[in-house]
Formats: sequence, structure tokens, C-alpha cells
Amino acid sequence: MDETTAAKASRDDGCAAGRDAFGAFVKTVAALRAPDGCPWDREQTHESIAHNMIEEAFEAVDAIEAGDVAHMREELGDVLLQVVLQSQIAADAGEFTIDDVCRDIDAKMIRRHPHVFGDAAAQDSADVLDIWDAVKMSEKKNADAQEQAHTALLDGVPTSFPALMQAQKISRKAAAAGFEWEDVGDVWDKVSEETAEFKAAATPDEAEEEFGDILFTLVNVARWHHIDAEGALRRACAKFRRRWAFIESAAWERGLDVSDLTVEEMEALWQRAKARA
Repeated sequence: MDETTAAKASRDDGCAAGRDAFGAFVKTVAALRAPDGCPWDREQTHESIAHNMIEEAFEAVDAIEAGDVAHMREELGDVLLQVVLQSQIAADAGEFTIDDVCRDIDAKMIRRHPHVFGDAAAQDSADVLDIWDAVKMSEKKNADAQEQAHTALLDGVPTSFPALMQAQKISRKAAAAGFEWEDVGDVWDKVSEETAEFKAAATPDEAEEEFGDILFTLVNVARWHHIDAEGALRRACAKFRRRWAFIESAAWERGLDVSDLTVEEMEALWQRAKARA
């Protein structure tokens, strides 16, 4: 059995395993939206629950980063609820159904993984990302040709994304279109250039703008090293929280508030916290 056949067989087995449970869940959500269902669910619109999608996604990420498998299972269910409920709202309005959503994403995943379901080759994850971006660019060109209208390259990046995530996706799209540095050394040169402009800023507004440019360029450093900038900063925040909690705990054990410690005492405790993890 070749790789493509094996991938399709695995996919079919997975579909069969999850079909009954997923179908039952879809029917439950449909019942909630039915005329004799839940008044709250019947009142909801795409817009009224849009913010829930963001909240549930972030809660799922928290559970994943905490390594809390039981909580992760619950939060992923909450994310799935948002997808199915939005799809049911659309079905009630005659817009689309959950089956349409599943068919579309299934076709997209097959289309964007020609190294699994087609003849393309990928040696590592970097090759996979290049293939993904190339397929996306091809899809966009085909869509533009069919619509006979120009669609801006960056319109597909939601402005509601966290800033680091937005910057990385914007940069990837621009790079896929050919707007790219020669090598990562050039990116670091740009970081130095933006840092110098920040230091030379004459007003608070200029300083804010130049600082933003520094962050944006550093996100490109992350992209060149295949690092998820948003995830890296989240982990840095989590690390700081752990070390700060150690400092606070040490102060409380001495009957002090953390603000009662000297900078030297804080630094000594910080180094102890670093040694722990």
C-alpha cells in the first residue's frame, strides 16, 4: 500500500469512527434551535455569539499549554460547539450547513497536502509550509480570475487576530508573493535599523510607531527560524508568571509583601526561580 492509499484508508477509518458521535451532537444542537427548543439558542445570530468563538479558542489554548488533558477535552468540545452552532444558525437561514463546512475543509486539506494526497514531495515541515503557501497563492489567483476582480492579498488575515499572530501571517503572505529578504542576516540588519530609528524618535508618537516596527521585524526573525511568535511570547509570559509566583511566595513566607523586598532580594529570588525551571 503506497503512502497516498494508506493516507486515504486512515482518513476513511477516522471518518467512520467519529461519524456517529458527531452526528448525534449536530442533532442535539439542531434540537436546541428548533421551535420547541431553547429560547436562548433560538435567539442567537452569527454576530451575537461571534465573540464566544474567540473566548473558547483561547481557553482551549490555555488547557493545551497547561498540559491539562481532561480540561483540553472539555474546551475543544466548547470550540466545536461554536462551529456547529454557527453552522446551524446558517442552516436555519438557508446559507449553508455543517455538511458544507465539513466538505469544504476536507477538500481544502486534501488540496493543500499534495505531498500526502498527490505527487508533491516534502522532506520536512519547512517544505510543507512552502507547499501550503504556494497552493494558497494558486487558489487566490484562480479565484481572482473567476471573479474578474482583484482581491487584496492581506484581506484574508483577520484584523481581530492577536497582533503577533497577525504580523506573522501578514509576513508569510507577503513573502509567498516574493516580498522577502535574501537571508535572516538581512532581517537582523532591519532590526538594528528599526532600533536606531526608535532611539532617535523625537516624540512619543514616533517612538510608539518605531517600536511597533521593531516588533514587526522581530516577528519576521521568528518566521525565518520557523518559530511561532505568538506561541513563543505566550510561553515567555507563562515562564515569567511562574518565576514571579516563586518570588511572591518567598516574600509571603517571610511575612512580607513582594513590594517590601529590595531589588537585590528580588533578583536573588529570581535567580533561584530560574534554577528551578
